[in-house]
Amino acid sequence: MHDFSTGWYVIYTKSRHEKKVAQQLGGMELQYFLPTTRILRIWPTKKKYVQMPLFPSYVFVKLENLQHYFDSLQIPGVLYFVKIGNQIASIKESIIHKLQAIISNKLDDIEVLSGHFNPGATVNIHAGPFKGFSCEVIEHRGKNKILVRIELLQRNILVDMPSYCLEVNAV
Repeated sequence: MHDFSTGWYVIYTKSRHEKKVAQQLGGMELQYFLPTTRILRIWPTKKKYVQMPLFPSYVFVKLENLQHYFDSLQIPGVLYFVKIGNQIASIKESIIHKLQAIISNKLDDIEVLSGHFNPGATVNIHAGPFKGFSCEVIEHRGKNKILVRIELLQRNILVDMPSYCLEVNAV
Protein backbone atom coordinates (compact mmCIF):
# COMPACT_ATOMS: atom_id res chain seq x y z
CA MET A 1 0.00 0.00 0.00
CA HIS A 2 1.50 3.32 -1.09
CA ASP A 3 1.02 6.90 0.04
CA PHE A 4 -1.15 6.32 3.13
CA SER A 5 -2.94 9.41 4.39
CA THR A 6 -5.11 9.98 7.43
CA GLY A 7 -8.80 9.89 6.57
CA TRP A 8 -12.03 7.94 6.32
CA TYR A 9 -12.05 4.52 4.70
CA VAL A 10 -14.64 1.80 4.13
CA ILE A 11 -14.42 -1.69 5.61
CA TYR A 12 -16.39 -4.49 3.98
CA THR A 13 -17.57 -7.03 6.59
CA LYS A 14 -19.08 -10.47 6.65
CA SER A 15 -22.86 -10.45 6.46
CA ARG A 16 -24.47 -9.22 9.72
CA HIS A 17 -21.10 -8.45 11.36
CA GLU A 18 -21.28 -4.65 11.05
CA LYS A 19 -22.16 -3.96 14.71
CA LYS A 20 -19.54 -6.41 16.03
CA VAL A 21 -16.86 -4.85 13.84
CA ALA A 22 -17.91 -1.34 14.93
CA GLN A 23 -17.69 -2.37 18.61
CA GLN A 24 -14.20 -3.77 18.05
CA LEU A 25 -13.10 -0.58 16.29
CA GLY A 26 -14.42 1.42 19.24
CA GLY A 27 -12.52 -0.88 21.61
CA MET A 28 -9.35 -0.06 19.66
CA GLU A 29 -10.21 3.62 20.15
CA LEU A 30 -10.63 4.17 16.42
CA GLN A 31 -13.26 6.60 15.20
CA TYR A 32 -15.93 4.76 13.20
CA PHE A 33 -19.33 5.43 11.70
CA LEU A 34 -22.02 2.80 11.22
CA PRO A 35 -25.10 4.51 9.77
CA THR A 36 -28.31 2.72 10.74
CA THR A 37 -31.97 3.13 9.96
CA ARG A 38 -35.14 1.99 11.73
CA ILE A 39 -36.95 -0.81 9.87
CA LEU A 40 -40.20 -2.56 10.74
CA ARG A 41 -39.60 -6.32 10.96
CA ILE A 42 -42.62 -8.62 10.91
CA TRP A 43 -42.55 -12.10 12.43
CA PRO A 44 -45.50 -14.52 12.62
CA THR A 45 -46.20 -13.53 16.24
CA LYS A 46 -45.05 -9.89 16.46
CA LYS A 47 -43.99 -6.67 14.76
CA LYS A 48 -41.00 -4.71 15.93
CA TYR A 49 -38.85 -1.79 14.78
CA VAL A 50 -35.15 -2.68 14.70
CA GLN A 51 -32.00 -0.70 13.90
CA MET A 52 -30.38 -2.06 10.74
CA PRO A 53 -27.27 -0.86 8.91
CA LEU A 54 -28.09 1.64 6.18
CA PHE A 55 -25.36 0.05 4.03
CA PRO A 56 -25.25 -3.68 4.84
CA SER A 57 -21.71 -5.06 5.23
CA TYR A 58 -20.06 -1.61 5.28
CA VAL A 59 -18.49 0.26 8.21
CA PHE A 60 -16.67 3.60 7.86
CA VAL A 61 -13.47 4.03 9.89
CA LYS A 62 -11.06 6.93 10.32
CA LEU A 63 -7.47 5.69 10.10
CA GLU A 64 -4.71 7.82 11.57
CA ASN A 65 -1.79 5.68 10.46
CA LEU A 66 -0.80 2.51 8.63
CA GLN A 67 -0.79 0.46 11.85
CA HIS A 68 -4.51 1.19 12.33
CA TYR A 69 -5.10 -0.25 8.85
CA PHE A 70 -3.32 -3.51 9.70
CA ASP A 71 -4.95 -3.72 13.16
CA SER A 72 -8.42 -3.25 11.60
CA LEU A 73 -7.85 -6.16 9.23
CA GLN A 74 -7.34 -8.46 12.25
CA ILE A 75 -10.84 -7.85 13.63
CA PRO A 76 -13.08 -10.94 13.33
CA GLY A 77 -15.72 -10.26 10.68
CA VAL A 78 -13.61 -7.84 8.61
CA LEU A 79 -13.14 -9.11 5.06
CA TYR A 80 -11.26 -6.23 3.43
CA PHE A 81 -11.08 -2.49 2.81
CA VAL A 82 -12.87 -1.21 -0.28
CA LYS A 83 -10.27 -0.41 -2.95
CA ILE A 84 -10.03 1.49 -6.19
CA GLY A 85 -7.34 -0.28 -8.17
CA ASN A 86 -4.54 -1.12 -5.74
CA GLN A 87 -5.28 1.72 -3.32
CA ILE A 88 -7.76 1.61 -0.46
CA ALA A 89 -10.53 4.06 -1.26
CA SER A 90 -10.86 7.08 0.96
CA ILE A 91 -14.12 8.90 1.64
CA LYS A 92 -14.23 12.67 1.91
CA GLU A 93 -14.99 13.81 5.43
CA SER A 94 -17.74 16.05 4.04
CA ILE A 95 -19.61 12.93 2.82
CA ILE A 96 -19.32 11.34 6.28
CA HIS A 97 -20.71 14.56 7.82
CA LYS A 98 -23.61 14.60 5.34
CA LEU A 99 -24.42 10.95 6.09
CA GLN A 100 -24.29 11.71 9.82
CA ALA A 101 -26.72 14.61 9.28
CA ILE A 102 -29.10 12.34 7.38
CA ILE A 103 -29.02 9.71 10.14
CA SER A 104 -29.45 12.29 12.91
CA ASN A 105 -32.77 13.37 11.33
CA LYS A 106 -34.17 9.85 11.86
CA LEU A 107 -36.06 9.68 8.58
CA ASP A 108 -38.13 6.48 8.32
CA ASP A 109 -38.64 6.70 4.57
CA ILE A 110 -35.02 6.16 3.48
CA GLU A 111 -34.38 3.26 1.11
CA VAL A 112 -30.93 2.14 0.02
CA LEU A 113 -30.87 0.22 -3.24
CA SER A 114 -28.09 -1.23 -5.36
CA GLY A 115 -30.02 -1.51 -8.62
CA HIS A 116 -29.45 0.57 -11.74
CA PHE A 117 -31.52 3.70 -12.20
CA ASN A 118 -31.73 5.70 -15.40
CA PRO A 119 -30.60 9.29 -14.95
CA GLY A 120 -33.30 11.71 -13.91
CA ALA A 121 -33.54 15.51 -13.76
CA THR A 122 -30.60 16.77 -11.68
CA VAL A 123 -31.47 19.11 -8.81
CA ASN A 124 -29.69 20.54 -5.78
CA ILE A 125 -31.05 20.14 -2.28
CA HIS A 126 -30.89 23.43 -0.42
CA ALA A 127 -32.79 22.56 2.78
CA GLY A 128 -33.32 19.62 5.08
CA PRO A 129 -31.06 16.71 6.04
CA PHE A 130 -29.66 16.26 2.50
CA LYS A 131 -28.69 19.95 2.17
CA GLY A 132 -25.68 20.31 -0.11
CA PHE A 133 -26.24 17.07 -2.01
CA SER A 134 -26.86 16.97 -5.71
CA CYS A 135 -29.54 14.44 -6.59
CA GLU A 136 -31.91 13.26 -9.28
CA VAL A 137 -35.69 13.14 -9.42
CA ILE A 138 -36.80 9.71 -10.61
CA GLU A 139 -39.97 7.66 -10.68
CA HIS A 140 -39.89 4.58 -8.44
CA ARG A 141 -42.94 2.40 -7.83
CA GLY A 142 -45.19 5.03 -9.38
CA LYS A 143 -43.97 7.91 -7.17
CA ASN A 144 -41.47 10.69 -7.68
CA LYS A 145 -38.48 10.11 -5.41
CA ILE A 146 -35.16 11.80 -4.79
CA LEU A 147 -32.14 9.64 -5.68
CA VAL A 148 -28.72 10.36 -4.17
CA ARG A 149 -25.97 8.23 -5.69
CA ILE A 150 -23.05 7.05 -3.57
CA GLU A 151 -20.72 5.87 -6.32
CA LEU A 152 -17.95 4.32 -4.21
CA LEU A 153 -20.37 1.94 -2.49
CA GLN A 154 -22.41 1.45 -5.67
CA ARG A 155 -25.54 2.29 -3.68
CA ASN A 156 -28.41 4.72 -4.13
CA ILE A 157 -30.37 6.43 -1.38
CA LEU A 158 -34.05 6.94 -2.23
CA VAL A 159 -36.17 9.30 -0.17
CA ASP A 160 -39.36 11.36 -0.35
CA MET A 161 -38.56 15.04 -0.12
CA PRO A 162 -40.79 18.11 -0.22
CA SER A 163 -40.35 20.23 -3.35
CA TYR A 164 -39.46 23.36 -1.36
CA CYS A 165 -36.15 21.68 -0.45
CA LEU A 166 -35.16 21.34 -4.10
CA GLU A 167 -33.58 23.75 -6.56
CA VAL A 168 -33.23 22.93 -10.26
CA ASN A 169 -29.63 23.08 -11.53
CA ALA A 170 -28.87 25.89 -13.95
CA VAL A 171 -27.71 24.54 -17.31
